[in-house]
Amino acid sequence: MTAVQVWSVDPRTGKQREAVAVEATAEDVDAAVRAAHAARAGLADRTVRAAFLRLAAQFLEESADALIAAADAETALGTARLTGELARTRYQLRAFADIVDEGAFLGIVIDHPDDTATPPVPDLRRWKVPLGVVAVYSASNFPFAFSVPGGDTASALAAGCPVVVKAHPDHPATSELVAAQLRRAAAHHGIDEAVVGLVHGFDAGVRLVSHPLITAAGFTGSIRGGRALFDAAAARPVPIPFHGELGSLNPVVVTEAAAAERGADIGAGLAGSMTLGVGQFCVKPGLVLVPEGDGGDQLVKSLAGTVADTPAGVLLDARMRENFVAGAAERAALPGVGAPVEAGPGDEHTVRPGFLTVDAGHLGEGGAHDLLLEECFGPLTVVARYTDRDQVTAVLSRLPGNLTATVQLSGAEAAGDPSAAALLAELTPLAGRVLVNGWPTGVAVAPAQHHGGPYPATTSTSTSVGGTAVERWLRPVAYQTTPEALLPPELRDDNPLRLPRRVDGRQES
Repeated sequence: MTAVQVWSVDPRTGKQREAVAVEATAEDVDAAVRAAHAARAGLADRTVRAAFLRLAAQFLEESADALIAAADAETALGTARLTGELARTRYQLRAFADIVDEGAFLGIVIDHPDDTATPPVPDLRRWKVPLGVVAVYSASNFPFAFSVPGGDTASALAAGCPVVVKAHPDHPATSELVAAQLRRAAAHHGIDEAVVGLVHGFDAGVRLVSHPLITAAGFTGSIRGGRALFDAAAARPVPIPFHGELGSLNPVVVTEAAAAERGADIGAGLAGSMTLGVGQFCVKPGLVLVPEGDGGDQLVKSLAGTVADTPAGVLLDARMRENFVAGAAERAALPGVGAPVEAGPGDEHTVRPGFLTVDAGHLGEGGAHDLLLEECFGPLTVVARYTDRDQVTAVLSRLPGNLTATVQLSGAEAAGDPSAAALLAELTPLAGRVLVNGWPTGVAVAPAQHHGGPYPATTSTSTSVGGTAVERWLRPVAYQTTPEALLPPELRDDNPLRLPRRVDGRQES
């Protein structure tokens, strides 16, 4: 069988840069998974794996210039954006190392025997253990933060799970370079390099989720691709958890009072958010409900001016460009839809940002206009003009799940107006993160962060960003009436590792 070359392509020219790998065969996928499974014992020591994560961050920092140059050549995202993304990725690795050191993620609970309870309670000790080898599917739009060294990989390794990453075809060279740094960090601490596996090719991704030694998967990508893998994960003889981030419209509601108070500022802020990264953020605001009237008009005018001044940009690959151009044109052709700034092709390799306007009443009715309620990946948003709150409710009631939902309020409304509280309550069932007077682009790596949402935003209730992302790769185990000498050190009464635990109903640390 002839090996299929994997090429690095420059999206600014469409030309092949270099052949960096070959597509993984079924035998290659099997070997990578089995090697990762065999290497899992190397992650058992929490102190060692925390040190491994920190050293991986250090190695990424030391090789930053080469990594950023490779990523820019493959994605056209620009050195400024990629410098920030790589810094975020290093921070994320170190943050998970801190979580490993602290140990609260183990969820240790100890109940001593209680014969007076009904029914009697035996000696029970519960904690969480790693699932095993995790399959990670890299994202196109974040070659660092949501790819080989990203949140899925970092959190899985923090949990004690080896990973096999399916590289994204938009940045294969970057993937190889980054994986080499992670493996180097593992080897430095005596961990088998196979704890970070890397495979290329569409077929490899399908085979990976079906491999019997894969115990869970993390995915960031399209609804179509993610749903196919999700279904494959569920159809296995032994189904596995599939934590997929698939797609999101990220609605924004601008109240009448907010538009009257600062419509121009909101319009400018919206323009910056929807064109950031050439509109290739998973949390790009794709639908904005704006009131009719002078305030809303000022918002649209400001949006139009700022978007019109935004230069054309390069999308991640030619296929995405074709889909964006076709999707923008199809939406603009719908009856009653306007295009104050028309999105579409720039030159041979770029696209121009734009936005559409439509009467919100069309979106509450169903039919052809439902296309406007679907994500269009790239620098395009839909501004729906509404006349009253009932129209807002009608549109929101027809939306699927989202990663984010945003409301722009006036100062008086934000101070505690009951109608503002009611609007927040209406948005909460739609999304995993609800914002007030901000923009959803930009996902902080923080303990309280939640990056997920109702389907199709994600396929589970978990987060892929923040400290609790580690929980996806763990399962609880309870030991009953187990002699102290046989218990893991983490569960012994004397707490030799000084871990936070809940004992007989009380938290101790």
